[in-house]
Amino acid sequence: MPTASADGAATPPAAVPHRWLILAVLCLAQLVVVLDNTVLTVAVPVLTVELDAGTADVQWMINAYALMLSGLLLSAGSAVDRYGRRRMLLVGLALFGLGSTAAGLARTAEQLITARAGMGVGGALLATATLAVAMQVFDAAERSRAIGIWAATSALGFAAGPPIGGLVLAHLPWGAIFLVNVPIVVVCLLAGRILVPESRDPTGGRLDLGGVTLSTAGLTAIVWAIISGPERGWASAPVLGVGTAGVFLLALFVGWERRCAHPMLDMHFFRDRRFVGAVCGVVLITFGATGALFLLTQQLQFVRGYPAWEAGLRMAPFALSIVTLNVGGVAALAIRRLGLPTAIAVGMTLLAAGLALVTHGPSEGYATLLAGLLVMGTGCALANPAIVEAVMSAIPTHKAGAGAGVDGTMTEVGSSLGVAVLGAVLNARFGALLPAALAGAGSFPATLAAAGPDREEAVTTAFAEALRTGQTVGAVAVLVGGLVAAALLWRADRLARRGPASVNLHKAHI
Repeated sequence: MPTASADGAATPPAAVPHRWLILAVLCLAQLVVVLDNTVLTVAVPVLTVELDAGTADVQWMINAYALMLSGLLLSAGSAVDRYGRRRMLLVGLALFGLGSTAAGLARTAEQLITARAGMGVGGALLATATLAVAMQVFDAAERSRAIGIWAATSALGFAAGPPIGGLVLAHLPWGAIFLVNVPIVVVCLLAGRILVPESRDPTGGRLDLGGVTLSTAGLTAIVWAIISGPERGWASAPVLGVGTAGVFLLALFVGWERRCAHPMLDMHFFRDRRFVGAVCGVVLITFGATGALFLLTQQLQFVRGYPAWEAGLRMAPFALSIVTLNVGGVAALAIRRLGLPTAIAVGMTLLAAGLALVTHGPSEGYATLLAGLLVMGTGCALANPAIVEAVMSAIPTHKAGAGAGVDGTMTEVGSSLGVAVLGAVLNARFGALLPAALAGAGSFPATLAAAGPDREEAVTTAFAEALRTGQTVGAVAVLVGGLVAAALLWRADRLARRGPASVNLHKAHI
């Protein structure tokens, strides 16, 4: 078991036995966390009937998990560093397993919503602990490949959720969607207890209760406002009120952390231009990528007519290409030769090009979609691990949990914004293209039902054109986000190479 060095890092990770087996356990735990973000989408019709759930209930079944996960990531990262990464990994697994059991056995909508929230608590600990442990057990030479495999697992979970959910529902009751997590959690608990070495930040100090309270409340409020904006209206009183309160609470959090003796998030990190550039890149990239992929799934379901599980299955080459390139070490080698800024720029350019091909290429058959997905997957295989490594390499190793918390939080915020904003672009364009008699009918299924047989083709054409507009905006956002992130990192690297004197001079001018 490694011991802490003077800066809190572990002994050279090359000495950690079974580190690749440890990574397999970490990736398996991360996989179930990401899967549960999307696996429930195919079960909505069943839940509506069996639990007598209304629209608001269904939304909370899906969003309760995401809200708890988003709101607690910063606090979870601090806890991981402070109380032990192995310990918090095991606690997260236990909470996630208990929440999954409760969700699978739920008999009312309220019980399922509560269980999903509990899963979100465990998920926040797992999302931060898995990355923080990987940072401890791998040295610089192997870390890029390890982070790439970890990031590829997240992409696989995102794409695999609908087809796995559909496969389970085809043979088992809906509760099995959650109960299948339990044996996976048990395996990870046993393996984690045996294999994962303990490590923590030796300078952790006391629990920052004020920081935990302010960050959790502020982030939860902001993510709720982002999720609720498209449905309730961005200018509605609840959205504006809760969103403003969230921003105010986060401003208080920053002020508190700057004065706290043992802050959960060291604000000095944000004086590092490399860290700021990487964090901005996470938001910008996930905004465009997640939003555009969200619209792509709607294109496959509503325009091409595939059920949710089959749409997910047809998108599998995207995730599989990411996994293949990272597990095989190709992505890590390319990132090492290109450097982080160039890898991000090249990766996001490929992702944008793949999105453009899928959006504007021929829609007949599967060939164009397959080619676009493979180009997108290649881009993500480069950019995703590079941006995670940029965030994590900008902070001390003994603060790995805090870094994982920031990375996860910015990912969730960027993803939520991408779905909300590009969804709003889709809805606005769709409404503008509809015949006047159908204006204001609502969602595509509702509009199609109201249109009648004579106008179904017009509604479908309008929706397809609106999707193209939204996906084009997403592709442009991906390209711009990747180039901006790369430029910020290039600038930070150039200043760092010039030495502290030039950095201080630059700060004096700003």
